[in-house]
Amino acid sequence: MSCTPPRPADLEIRYREHRRRNLALILLTLVGAGGVFVLSLHCGSFPLPFSALVDALLQRGGDTTAAHVLHHIRLPRTCAGLLAGAGLGLAGAVMQTVLRNPLASPFTLGVSQGAACGAAFAIIVLGAGSLQSADAGPAVLLSPSLVVGTAFLGAVVTVVVLVLLGAVRGLNPESLVLAGVALSAFFGAATMLLQYFASDTQVAASVFWTFGDLGKARWPDIALMAAVTGTAFLFFHLHRWDYNALLWGDDTARSLGVAAGRLRFLSLVAASLVCAVTIAFLGIIGFVGLLAPHLMRLLVGQDYRYLLPGAALAGGALLVGADILARLLLAPVILPVGILTSFAGVPMFLYLLISRPGGSR
Repeated sequence: MSCTPPRPADLEIRYREHRRRNLALILLTLVGAGGVFVLSLHCGSFPLPFSALVDALLQRGGDTTAAHVLHHIRLPRTCAGLLAGAGLGLAGAVMQTVLRNPLASPFTLGVSQGAACGAAFAIIVLGAGSLQSADAGPAVLLSPSLVVGTAFLGAVVTVVVLVLLGAVRGLNPESLVLAGVALSAFFGAATMLLQYFASDTQVAASVFWTFGDLGKARWPDIALMAAVTGTAFLFFHLHRWDYNALLWGDDTARSLGVAAGRLRFLSLVAASLVCAVTIAFLGIIGFVGLLAPHLMRLLVGQDYRYLLPGAALAGGALLVGADILARLLLAPVILPVGILTSFAGVPMFLYLLISRPGGSR
């Protein structure tokens, strides 16, 4: 049996084929995300045919009701879904590498719950949120920047505790997930404690904001989400080769000039900020950060040059697709999209857990 190593020319051909294939898959995912975007504008309890959709987008007059539904309801809802899904997909992909844990995501590690507890603290204690009416109407944020800031602090506290446990106590990936479960329980209890001493209106506002619902976002919120997600993506993209090096372990990464500890800390902070902004404006949306990266790994592999944009596109498409189902399943009742993503994410989480033989891989 021949053991002749492949020639450099053969390796170059394979690399070019691999690169073309991954770029084609990323382009296909982009087309899919665009199709879901258009479908989201079209679908809903109010019929909006594609002809009326085009007229409303181009501001060509016609049905003013269709224009109102498009510009004030469906377009901001869909844009928020794409941005939130992209941010959560990016955060999950990065967390899984820097923590060396395929089960890591903002939801499974308790980062989402920490951010939600911070948001509840701002709403209840600092008076940053209320209801528009006493009949449990839509909740509004009186100080969005305060809610985002406290949500970010809650997310960062969670990340710092996890990093310290991993560095000081030497916890393995499975133990970090268990630590995340414990932190989720702690922040859940802290949130309930805040709600116990709050007024009925404050409790209603805080509970409303924990639901994962894309209909909460307004254009200023979407602009802030776009700025944070775009900045985080730029940071992650600039370090794409460093993440590839981390796949081989910290020692290998350091030998290649990567400051593993510093990169891990900054990456987790950036991922936490993306999660905090999403939680503050949309509520808890579970498992998108777990589903999107693993789906793209099946297509493009572990290379972060392709995994990062793929996870962002897949996350956006998944979240908007789930929101379409949330609007259609019990129409005209609109379900919180966080319910559907959790139902879809639990089987994936269990599969990943079971597929790791003996918990050693």
